[in-house]
Amino acid sequence: MKTPRAAAALVAVLVLSGCAAQPGTAAPVATERAAPAAAPAGAVRLPPPGVVDYQLGGAYTPPEGVVGVSRDSSDDPAPGLYSICYVNGFQTQPADREEWLTDHADLVLQNDGEPVIDENWPDELIVDTSTADKRDRIADIVGVTLDRCAVGGFDAVEIDNLDSYSRSGGALTEDDAIALATLFATRVHAAGLAIAQKNSAELGERGRDEAGFDFAVAEECYRFYECGAYSDVYGSHVIDIEYSDDLRGEFADACADPAAATSTILRDRDLTTPSSPDYVFDACRGTHSY
Repeated sequence: MKTPRAAAALVAVLVLSGCAAQPGTAAPVATERAAPAAAPAGAVRLPPPGVVDYQLGGAYTPPEGVVGVSRDSSDDPAPGLYSICYVNGFQTQPADREEWLTDHADLVLQNDGEPVIDENWPDELIVDTSTADKRDRIADIVGVTLDRCAVGGFDAVEIDNLDSYSRSGGALTEDDAIALATLFATRVHAAGLAIAQKNSAELGERGRDEAGFDFAVAEECYRFYECGAYSDVYGSHVIDIEYSDDLRGEFADACADPAAATSTILRDRDLTTPSSPDYVFDACRGTHSY
């Protein structure tokens, strides 16, 4: 999910790329030959039972009863709650376009000399994950933000857009995405954080077993009949965000569905804050349990 707040995340990454994180020194970038990314049992903390809010459009005091929050990497974690750090890793945001084309042009996917954009998000450049060298360099750039998530006190990260390969016109593959995700997971686990598979239900067990994802954050898995695909792999550790403009049926129906994710919430599409007249938040409470 892309939001105006998320656009700021990689701007800081580009400025700091190759430099020390804030504070501390960026961890060495892992390569494809690194050990499997899955963290040892108990090494990372997974989301606790309960409702997890989705605040990528701006941080605010979570509704009563919420146990966790996902926020953009440019925001602070929610005090006292399980906090997930949103990071862009497989494509860029519109505000970062010129930075990438100027400083990292060979890491932007090209088609006949023109940068490839995400057809669903105009002006977002898809990064080129096709070779080990490029993946290492992308991981180094994005890794600065991942390190900042750890230093800032987040418990986990979610990295978008894992499924960019499906919009690359065949230039990138699922294997490329898994390979880069493995680099991200290795770095995140080394910092003591968990990492979520963001969308891409088609990855199945590969996300967990090869990339090293610990849990899942899915958008509209109820609407698209995909929640079971995530729970088959991650059990009760699945967070689903449904959107009020496109919900299939009534939200109560989603909460009553046995296949619904353990944490299922309803948000407005732009993920606005409570000060906006468009703000929507609701949650399934007590329907499912860990």
